[in-house]
Amino acid sequence: MNAEVGIVHPFRAAVEAGQIDAAIALLAEDVVFHSPVVFAPYHGRDQVAVILRAVVEVFEDFRYVREIGTPDGADHALVFRARVGDREIEGIDLLHLGTDGAIEEFTVLVRPLSAALALAEAMKAKLAAAQG
Repeated sequence: MNAEVGIVHPFRAAVEAGQIDAAIALLAEDVVFHSPVVFAPYHGRDQVAVILRAVVEVFEDFRYVREIGTPDGADHALVFRARVGDREIEGIDLLHLGTDGAIEEFTVLVRPLSAALALAEAMKAKLAAAQG
């Protein structure tokens, strides 16, 4: 089932409303985040929050275009499109929920390679600025 027939995951709703803190609150305390551009996963809500806040600033014209999942399902795929500089990017946020409904695992996949590389560079700069 998808959003076109009324299913909208709360994470998607929060992101679309520009409520990043509400989106972060949906993450499990020990969430595991798999980045499209970094091999090792990130662990914990605090670490993932920094990444999500940076992504909100890096992506331009971000929009979800499709949602795959069921209201009571543990897995949801949120298909998105955005821009990073002059590169169009297409991606999927894969969410796996725990029994309490919190997001336990969050994997982001993006294409094409040129956009993924642009995303990696933009995120590197944004995260470096946030740290120092």
